[in-house]
Amino acid sequence: MNSEMYIEKDNIKKFLKVKKQRKYKKLILLLFLTGTVIAASLSAVVFMYFTSVPKADYVLKNRFTHFYSTDDNQLYCPAFARNLAVVDADSSEAQNFPPGAGLICRVGGERSLFSKNAFKKMQPASITKIMTALVALKYGNLSDEVVVGEEVYVNEKGTSMAGLNPGDRLTLEQLLYGMLLPSGNDAAKAIAVHVGGTQEHFVEMMNQEAQALLAVDTHFTNPHGLSDDEHYTTAYDLYLIFNEAIKYPEFRTVAGSKEYKGQYLDKTGNTVSALWKNSNVYLKDASELDAEMTQAVKLNPGISIFAGKTGTTAAAGKCLIVGSSYTDGSEYIAVVLKADVNTADSLYKNMSRLLNKIAN
Repeated sequence: MNSEMYIEKDNIKKFLKVKKQRKYKKLILLLFLTGTVIAASLSAVVFMYFTSVPKADYVLKNRFTHFYSTDDNQLYCPAFARNLAVVDADSSEAQNFPPGAGLICRVGGERSLFSKNAFKKMQPASITKIMTALVALKYGNLSDEVVVGEEVYVNEKGTSMAGLNPGDRLTLEQLLYGMLLPSGNDAAKAIAVHVGGTQEHFVEMMNQEAQALLAVDTHFTNPHGLSDDEHYTTAYDLYLIFNEAIKYPEFRTVAGSKEYKGQYLDKTGNTVSALWKNSNVYLKDASELDAEMTQAVKLNPGISIFAGKTGTTAAAGKCLIVGSSYTDGSEYIAVVLKADVNTADSLYKNMSRLLNKIAN
């Protein structure tokens, strides 16, 4: 009797086990059939979509034209830095370079010839006006007549001026000369109001342009460069900004001029004669220089300066950025920041050290 009961229990266990296995098999089969139906449906949709569009639209070159060169079928991926120098560390001789920062890069080159503190945030003084000029050239019209207003007044003592007065009528081009040659802060402010509507909006445009150029360590608070703790940039960012500015022939012309002679009208309609000389010593006549400065700006044969901008404040020290060319047709951008303000030739002597690396 007991043995029969155990046999019956075993049969029941086996029955339940088989039933459970069949249940799982049915579930697996159902899931498989459902997946097959979904996959088939998706395949049909994809097939219908691709066959309904002309095949020419799916030629890779037609779909991704910006990845191809214009003259052949060579595939390439454009990169932001493909025509820019990449700086990763200070040069070995940087410790023997007195200014706070220095940098020289070949235009279109991959590496710098020298770098010191290329990414250190520093005040740029009037080198700021390179960005002011760039924004004016990009968004302004050089032939515009500008009637300057009260903004041309500058309270800071000893500041460089172009000699403008409220009511003066000049073209935007003339204001560029007044800003870049004698480093007129009044001209910079007049440009900002004309192009931006207000100085505040123009400064926003300057910062937007800096971001577009990936000058990520730059922040401007004014269009002229007078001292402000929140107004800063780096030697590398200045290289990026200058590299963009020299793409404009008008910038090269203005920033490379020794002097500008012109006329404009004052508020009463009388003619004002302007004579603005470039503050960049490299672009002055040799007869204007003393022996010490003549030696400081001496460059190796084949090197010449085609544009530049100076800047000096107590906080920024003496600053300079220049574009130079060599006899082989190559061009270079060099930056010196925070040179000694107490030594007349310190700025140019150290800039010449950088420039003379071109011909070494």
